[in-house]
Amino acid sequence: MDKQNPVYTLSNECHDCYKCVRECHVKAIKIEDGHASVIPDRCISCGACVKACPAGAKRVRQDIDKARKLILSKKDVYVSLAPSWSGVFDMSEEKMISILKRLGFKDVSETALGAEEVSIKTAELLNNSEKGLFISSACPVIVDFVRHYHPEFTNNITPIGSPAMTHSKMLREKFGNEISVVFIGPCIGKKNESDHGDLIDVALTFEELKMWINDDIGDTSKISTDSKNHFVPHSAHEGSLYPIDGGMNETIKRIGVKEHIQLIDICGLENFEKALSNLDPQKLDKVIFVEGLACEGGCVGGPCISTEKAGISIVSDVLSNVKHRIVIPKKPAVVVDVDYTSSKVKQKKYPMEDILKALKRIGKHSIDDELNCGGCGYPTCRDMAVALLNGDAETSMCVSYMRKIAVRKAAAMIRCMPAAVVMVDNNMNILEANDSFMKMFTGDMYEIFKARPDGMTGAAIDRIVDFADIFKTILKTGKDLHKEHYPVKNRIYDISAFTIEENEIVGAVITDVTQTETNREKISQKAHEVISKNISIVQEIACLLGEHMVETETLLSSIANDYDDKDDDSEDTGVH
Repeated sequence: MDKQNPVYTLSNECHDCYKCVRECHVKAIKIEDGHASVIPDRCISCGACVKACPAGAKRVRQDIDKARKLILSKKDVYVSLAPSWSGVFDMSEEKMISILKRLGFKDVSETALGAEEVSIKTAELLNNSEKGLFISSACPVIVDFVRHYHPEFTNNITPIGSPAMTHSKMLREKFGNEISVVFIGPCIGKKNESDHGDLIDVALTFEELKMWINDDIGDTSKISTDSKNHFVPHSAHEGSLYPIDGGMNETIKRIGVKEHIQLIDICGLENFEKALSNLDPQKLDKVIFVEGLACEGGCVGGPCISTEKAGISIVSDVLSNVKHRIVIPKKPAVVVDVDYTSSKVKQKKYPMEDILKALKRIGKHSIDDELNCGGCGYPTCRDMAVALLNGDAETSMCVSYMRKIAVRKAAAMIRCMPAAVVMVDNNMNILEANDSFMKMFTGDMYEIFKARPDGMTGAAIDRIVDFADIFKTILKTGKDLHKEHYPVKNRIYDISAFTIEENEIVGAVITDVTQTETNREKISQKAHEVISKNISIVQEIACLLGEHMVETETLLSSIANDYDDKDDDSEDTGVH
């Protein structure tokens, strides 16, 4: 996780759905161990991944503490408030300023003031040109997109600082160079302007502002509104149109441009890139100015607009806040000159041999295998292959490949199981059955079913087995069943039936235990016979031992008696 970049990922929250890869126009996302991370060197901070992430794993760097430190440093900190604020916050100008001052800001000014100066300078530039392509510098995401991914058009970016940069310079000229400026708006890209420039000290989003207000103030209804609070040094006029699609071009029209100048507005990175495709600016015979905005619908569709209001309502509120002036100066009061330089993102080129090898890693062995389904997040299988070679993707991202692997593994397991396996749909038709099932239940039809490409698929289960009611019961109840020593005709089965998809698909694993049970009965019978025989033998032995003991006892008694008689005779004759 790189918190230095305006956009980063909370890895623990990432659910490997690859939606961020799909939505990222420049593919500045790396997938590793199933989790997505942002590649800072490629990221243009458009915020598409932030808006798209269903788990909220994509986050925007919080800079509230930076702004707080500026205020605590006793500096005079001014707010440059983006004109889209009126479509987000349902409050008056006076109330908004009162809240921002409570947070510690010295005063509040409208970024639209800088926008007006940019429009005047742009109109002047266009009117002084005979032909050529000009791309607005107002959107920092468009600027970085051109510089990094279409550097051939870098020289076509108007050499003028953005409205926020121009406004910051205006405030410094008005209130002193020692002040600090904090921009607040719906744009993440402005954080890049803040990071890489010295005119804007901190850039916050509307979401960050709401968090700050909630933490430090809480209930804003308790903040008293000072009627003396107004934007400094004065309120903006037509510059407030900037956040709306075509708003900048509308301000240029009000200033006035020559007839040969064409003003075109384009919203969305994909539309912008398509508009530039195959375009050679050197061949243009007229002046074309492109108001390019990265977000669909303009800045009011920004990733951090932070409101649940309908888009039409936001636009309506912004339009309601626009003030008109009869006379617009022909010369800008403040200009920020910027020399935009290209900074092309290096993309390694791979030989076709390497790409084909990478394709084989995801099961693409021929052109027919290249589905280009986009499930991985890349538009084509070959783009995915290049990402694999770059180390930005994993083979598991290919849904069709993983499905094939899963099916093959399952099929191999089912095929090799000695037990019979069958799957049945809610129409009681067989979806799949392994060879053991066919051998067990099809009898003479086995060779016919085996020769079919689909095996037993489509066959009615009740015509194959005599226990089809088990499948009906599970389809109806959704409860698994286990039948031990289940007798069917002259066979005995152990049947484990289970739900695969509730009320739709059931399966069963069936084992023929007839022989086992028969053998068990035979073994039991033999054991009883052996036991009976052993008992008889023991009894015989016992009888024999009894008779032997009697005979022995009689013999010993006789011998003993004979000795006793001899002893008596010796005593009578005096023999000692």
